[in-house]
Amino acid sequence: MNWEEMFFQGWEGIVRTLVVGALAYVTLVVFLRISGKRSLAKLNAFDLVVTVALGSTLSAILLQESIALAEGAVALGLLIFLQYCVTFLSVRSRGFAGLIRSEPALLARNGEFCDAALRKARLTRDEAVSAIRASGGRDVADVQTLILESDGTISVQPGRP
Repeated sequence: MNWEEMFFQGWEGIVRTLVVGALAYVTLVVFLRISGKRSLAKLNAFDLVVTVALGSTLSAILLQESIALAEGAVALGLLIFLQYCVTFLSVRSRGFAGLIRSEPALLARNGEFCDAALRKARLTRDEAVSAIRASGGRDVADVQTLILESDGTISVQPGRP
């Protein structure tokens, strides 16, 4: 391997990366604006996968000379269109939404942990108590309900004094 090529292979690749990168970025921003705020909202697991796929596609467009900007734009557009279709269907069909999104899980109730739910969610008691402390409580005895939401956040409803 040529040591010089490992660090610098010429200006052509750099110029291509700058031009295609800027245009691919603009394309992605335009597609996200067209698709609406849902694409940029708080992410659930499914949305996160699509976001990672968008980032991976953008990276491939930037770094692989074999991928033309037009092909990359079509790939980005396809991912965003499919995301739009999934969200469109999940808003209109509970059954479809159930396939795509996880349901909230009750982790604690009336000051007691629901250990089976914690195991299923792969959370420890310490992680749950950390969420309780972040909301102003001290421990599980301070909460009426502790819920793992479908977007991965933990909601805490304080107990009655």
